[in-house]
Amino acid sequence: MADHDSHLQDVLNAPEGPHIGALFDFDGTIIAGYSATALLWEKIKRREMSAEELVETANVMAQYSMGNMGFSGLMSSASRLLKGVTEDSYFEFGEELYEKHIARKVYPESRALIDAHLAKGHTVAIVSSATIYQIEPTARDLNIEHVLCSQYEVENGEFTGEIIRPLCFGEGKVLAAEKLAQEKNLDLSKSYFYSDSYDDIELLEHVGKPRPLNPNSKLTAVAEERGWPIQKFDSRGQVKPVDYVRTIYATGSLIGSAVASLPIWALTGSQREAMNFSTGLFGDFATALTGCELEVHGEANLWNARPCIFVFNHQSKADVMILAKLIRKDMGGVGKKEIRDTPVIGKLMELAGTVFIDRANAKSAIKAMEPLIEAIEVDRKSIVIAPEGTRTLSPRLGPFKKGAFHMAMQAGVPIVPIVIHNAGDIAPKNEFVMRPAKVRVDVLPAVDTSEWSVKTIDQHVAEVRGMFLEALGQDDEEAALEALTSKPARKAAARKTVKATTPAKSRGKTAASVKKKAVPARKTTVRKKSTTRHAAAKPGAKRKTVKKPAKRRSPKAGAKKAGAGKA
Repeated sequence: MADHDSHLQDVLNAPEGPHIGALFDFDGTIIAGYSATALLWEKIKRREMSAEELVETANVMAQYSMGNMGFSGLMSSASRLLKGVTEDSYFEFGEELYEKHIARKVYPESRALIDAHLAKGHTVAIVSSATIYQIEPTARDLNIEHVLCSQYEVENGEFTGEIIRPLCFGEGKVLAAEKLAQEKNLDLSKSYFYSDSYDDIELLEHVGKPRPLNPNSKLTAVAEERGWPIQKFDSRGQVKPVDYVRTIYATGSLIGSAVASLPIWALTGSQREAMNFSTGLFGDFATALTGCELEVHGEANLWNARPCIFVFNHQSKADVMILAKLIRKDMGGVGKKEIRDTPVIGKLMELAGTVFIDRANAKSAIKAMEPLIEAIEVDRKSIVIAPEGTRTLSPRLGPFKKGAFHMAMQAGVPIVPIVIHNAGDIAPKNEFVMRPAKVRVDVLPAVDTSEWSVKTIDQHVAEVRGMFLEALGQDDEEAALEALTSKPARKAAARKTVKATTPAKSRGKTAASVKKKAVPARKTTVRKKSTTRHAAAKPGAKRKTVKKPAKRRSPKAGAKKAGAGKA
């Protein structure tokens, strides 16, 4: 079995050019597990499925798993339960599903493979039997332009209860890949296809470089027989007991480090020396326990310009222990007010110099940070702030707020950017468990703020953010940023980017008229800039939507079931 680094190097050594395709299955390949399972559980949690619907769904899934029903039957059953639901509401549901469940399931190793293919200029696509509603947010996050997937039929903005054939499954994936190859002049004999399932054997045999990734037992046997290189990732998916132990002990080490510092406080009377000892000890202990190995570039910049404002990009709860290990002493920070209410830990962070703010109240937040100016000017402490304001769902950089920059001007100290590349590999947002990983950190040279003014603050924020973007190797397109960070913009992008391959003259017709023609799998082009698509409503018809959680009320859903396939 080949290791991940060798496969990554294989891609980096490959020829460049868009004529080489890099095709990826979705479930089990790009993400751990199945997006359909996450979708089903989310709908059950929302209580959007009646007992009758649950029984019917369980029966269909049992029939499919026992081989008594094909994939087409599974999708047809799911599609019928969506009849009358508005497609727009399902795009919105897909965005929420991504934020709550799917984003943290993306394999870091798969992300690295995709980035490597993009760096080589290859044409990257997802080829999946799942639907666009499950896939599109992830494709956008990964900068994947093409998505080929199964389709539900939509008429006048509503699901008709029918599917469009052929589905993107089995031979249907081959047809979809061939269509993409024809449109983009791909040489499939030189192209890659990554998949975890034997269901994809036709497309694996059809490309020149089949790459079983996290393969099931049947595909593993075939791959070993044919000499196909195999990759298996364990950074996501099933959690090992040792990972729970690591996480609990690493979190608890904050308390243990504070207790260890008490003799210093008692014997010297210096709270500051005690907190410095505690901070460094926590950073060392927690990173060692979790298996967090740091690869630090520009480490000298951590010490050359103190006191300063350290700004970092916030991806993970692991950032706290990483920053503690790097900065070690004479530091204060900013946290959301909810942390203060955490038993013991909240009080310890407050003693260590953390100021808790209400992010929803800008005026109170500014006032709450006033003691930090005094800490800089009088105590000569450095302050650590995440200008994004909150953790991001992926390594993509979010927009910057101005608080840290105003504070630097007011205190007359420089800004030192700390660029954390992949802390999400340890613990992505919304994930409790932390797993071992090697994290790259770039500490950039200090940025002088002595010539800054309130009038030019926007320019300076953009310049510092540009330094992060350059270090992370990310684009600085404003539309792309909005699509990744603004919920309304993401919804608009999702609606606009779906572009059925069905001929225009067939769109909007009845299911019977569409099914007269063989329709390839849906292709979507993920664009950087988009506007909201408005679907026409049927005259006199009451449109149904997917019901939202109680805290986000919306019109009740008539047809609530989610349909999805195995990618």
